Amino acid sequence: MSTHDLYITPPPAPTWQVPATGAARFSWDYDDGRERLLALYQKGKDKQWDGNKRIDWSLEVDPADPLGTPDEALTLYGTPHWTKMTERDRGELRKHYTSWQFSQFLHGEQGAMVCAARIVESVPDLDAKFYSATQTMDEARHAEIYGRFLHEKIGMLYPVNDNLQGLLGDTLRDSRWDMPYLGMQVLIEGLALAAFGMIRDTTTRPLPKQILAYVMQDEARHVAFGRMALRDYYKQLSDAELREREEFVIEGCYLMRDRLSGVEVLENFGIGKQEAKELSEHSEYLQLFRKLLFSRIVPCVKDIGLWGERLQKAYVDMGVFELGDSNLDLLMAQDEEIAEQLDRDRFAVEEQERVAEVAEAIAEGGTDG
Repeated sequence: MSTHDLYITPPPAPTWQVPATGAARFSWDYDDGRERLLALYQKGKDKQWDGNKRIDWSLEVDPADPLGTPDEALTLYGTPHWTKMTERDRGELRKHYTSWQFSQFLHGEQGAMVCAARIVESVPDLDAKFYSATQTMDEARHAEIYGRFLHEKIGMLYPVNDNLQGLLGDTLRDSRWDMPYLGMQVLIEGLALAAFGMIRDTTTRPLPKQILAYVMQDEARHVAFGRMALRDYYKQLSDAELREREEFVIEGCYLMRDRLSGVEVLENFGIGKQEAKELSEHSEYLQLFRKLLFSRIVPCVKDIGLWGERLQKAYVDMGVFELGDSNLDLLMAQDEEIAEQLDRDRFAVEEQERVAEVAEAIAEGGTDG
């Protein structure tokens, strides 16, 4: 079955073209480059993996409850709409929410792949080009994995959210070479990481937990790359240039906070757009989720040197200002450790199964003799 057949609402066109601006930059300086960035590039090469082999695709997923989502986490819970729903309806709602979330992850990963390729093209430093090339491969793998999960395990896709598409377009249309870093590595990837982490840490289902943990292990490197490159560059910019970038961050943060709430899902269950917005606005789960969305962005923005008065006021207004003091390095280290622990646990189980098979074969051989 084609992807087109699985879309709950068909996209307006099969492709989306964003006019490219800016210059492709070549560097004739083939010296080693920055030690920290080259170490990250080496790690990017060492940590490549195959989604077909590392993920256990034989694991079953219940389409009526793909993530083990508790009732309380659903926007309609406790409303008259919920009371009227049958168990089958509620299962469909869970399926739709999972489809919507992972569809946005999928579209975002394709955007990340395009942005990483744009960084390879436009960044002036060869060491950054090298690392971005490994990230482009990472993002391709992530898009492949999310697409497979949606096709094979959920059987339903949602089109890209208008506001996510808008932020992707703004990021790609800007001719300044640092804007794909800022729009993608800091804002979109930062929001995605928080969303991935919340689901990874709450899902009771092994397959989505594997997918999210392994993707987040890669993303920890990507965020480190963005921080490293932008911190170096933004030290050279004027106050006016920094303020322009802060305005971009403020607009993007408000856009994602206010409009990435899955209103499209509720509309597909017969609820009007205005009521769907109000229900989402008052959902305690979504309020918590919105705050957590910024757990990766605020400390990163502060770290790279965008911390002007207007930006700080915006974060106070959003109720996330205190997140600026979060330990981003610790969060990223935890992301890597969770993935590595999953691997250790899986391989330990597989080793036990192999030992048991050998013992059984030996016992059978002894019996036959």
